[in-house]
Amino acid sequence: MEGVTVSEPPPPPPAMKGGADGAVKKTNRIQVSNTKKPLFFYVNLAKKYMQQHDEIELSALGMAISTVVTVSEILKKSGLATEKKILTSTVDMKDEKKGRLISKSKIEILLGKTQSSKEQTATNAEQQSGVTKDKAGTGEGKE
Repeated sequence: MEGVTVSEPPPPPPAMKGGADGAVKKTNRIQVSNTKKPLFFYVNLAKKYMQQHDEIELSALGMAISTVVTVSEILKKSGLATEKKILTSTVDMKDEKKGRLISKSKIEILLGKTQSSKEQTATNAEQQSGVTKDKAGTGEGKE
């Protein structure tokens, strides 16, 4: 009897996922709207993303740009993130009411973890596992 080998395509990279339309989406991107959620929803969401990823991307169109900048500044002032890159551009979109193309401003802000937030994440993970390192670094469990 011959063996049949079946190969599956490799999974997408950890920071990417395929959408229903086949487009690749970043899992560390937060798209901000100033009409759907309050400001601190995005601040808290960004804090959670920063615990899971070394960097996150905040993006917004039009009137939501000020919300993205505010979220970014709150994270930087609290010492959780550092600014890595800011991209601005314009995007042509179709106006649903008038049926014509309009240009909207777009911003993308890439934030990275600060050294202190990386240490805090490591400490939290260590506490959750129930293992603390003593001064000698032996890694003995709590008693």
